[in-house]
Parts: sequence; structure tokens; C-alpha cells
Amino acid sequence: MGQKTNPIGARLGIIRGWDSNWYASKKEYASKLIEDDKIRNYLNARINKGGIAKIVIERTLNKLIVTIHTSKPGIIIGKGGGEVDRIKEELKKLCGKEDVQINILEIRRPELDANIVADTIARQIENRINYKRAIKMSIASALRMGAEGIKVKVGGRLGGAEIARSEEIKQGRTPLHTLRMDIDYASVFALTVYGKIGIKVWICKGEVLGKRDLNPNVIAGGKNDGERPASAGFDRRGGDDRRGGGRGGDRSRGGRSTDRR
Repeated sequence: MGQKTNPIGARLGIIRGWDSNWYASKKEYASKLIEDDKIRNYLNARINKGGIAKIVIERTLNKLIVTIHTSKPGIIIGKGGGEVDRIKEELKKLCGKEDVQINILEIRRPELDANIVADTIARQIENRINYKRAIKMSIASALRMGAEGIKVKVGGRLGGAEIARSEEIKQGRTPLHTLRMDIDYASVFALTVYGKIGIKVWICKGEVLGKRDLNPNVIAGGKNDGERPASAGFDRRGGDDRRGGGRGGDRSRGGRSTDRR
């Protein structure tokens, strides 16, 4: 089942926290869940080149707090904070709430974030760069930044072939059954003239041996962690800088790359 289950969902409550933090009654639960999905889809489409890794949504009684984890905070903030103000006003109209707060956390090591790596590979494939070259460059970058292992799987009409197929390239170790192993996972697709090409990325950042804070906005400070505790939340009324601890493993082991058709 380790190959079939989403690695992030399997680790929720163990070493990973939830990206939506709120409580709702049975009547309101479905509508709030749909609203969360609308917010994420809207922000991903609105800031499609902002290097967004994840969007954390928190709710209080009348307040909506949206935290955007990104590798390019300057694009989202804009000149003098003008862009983030426009996004805030648009979110107010989308959600029908008056009190919306946007925080921005910078990811210092985007090479170790599965969403950003998968999105980078997808953009390169869309720009007609050879998929093998794009994948191998991303694998080399991740291992250079301290990842313990990385696996990339692509599927579709690769290279414009008549028949769709899937290929997997991996290096290092990505043990999906070991729940204490910090595995980051993402699944995106590239739109090409031949059709969609699906891209899945697994990145192993090492073992979590101690107790980890499950708040998704707390940046864990391990050797193999993709985020560093050096960024502040952005809000026009004054954002907060949330920092926290946690430990990842620092074992590093090479492996051989496989290319299966």
C-alpha cells in the first residue's frame, strides 16, 4: 500500500500537519471545504509564476488567515505591497468575508520542495526541453541541497511519441512505508501540443526522530529541510514571524539512477 497511498496523507498527524486548520459543524463543513478548494485554485491560477509550494488556510470566528509558502515572495507582495492588497480584496469578494489576512513565508531551499520541483519540470517540458534532461537537472539540484533521495515519474506522450508510456528516474532512497521518514510528494501535469504529461515527484528529506510540531506554518530546522526559519509573514497590519523546531535526519546515501520504459 505504500506505493498506492498519498505519502503526505499517510503521515498526517505523525510528522505532517494539516494544510486547513479550522473547525466546523456538520452543516457548514462541506461549504467551507469547497471554499478552501476555491481559494487554493484561485491563488494558484492568479499567481501561476509565484513559486507556490502550499497554501495553509486557518479560520477563526469571523477571520480568514491565508498563509502562502513561496520561493518568490517578491512577486506576490509586489511593489510597496500593492499586489498583496489586490489579492486580499479579491479573496474578500470570493469568500464574502471582511476580515482576510494574508501571510507570506519564504522557502529558502525550493530544490527540496516537491511542488516547486514538479512545477519546474512541467514548465520546462512545456517549453520543449527534453524531459530526461529536465528531470536529471532537478534530481542533481535536490541531492546537492541535501535530499536523501528523490524519485520522479512522468507519464504521457513523452517526446511526442504515438503511444503514451511512463518512465521513472530515481536516485538515493525514498522508503514510502517508513512513516517517520519525511517524504514530500507532488503531482502536477504539463500541457503540451501532444496532450497532458503527468509528473509525480517524491523527495526524501531524512528521518524525523524527535517530536515535530504539526503546525504547517512552523518551519522545521533540520539539515535536510527545504524551508529555513528566516522569513516573516506579510500583512499590512503587521504579519507575524512563526518559527519552530523539529529535527530531520542528516544521513545521506547515494544510489544509482534507473530509467525504465
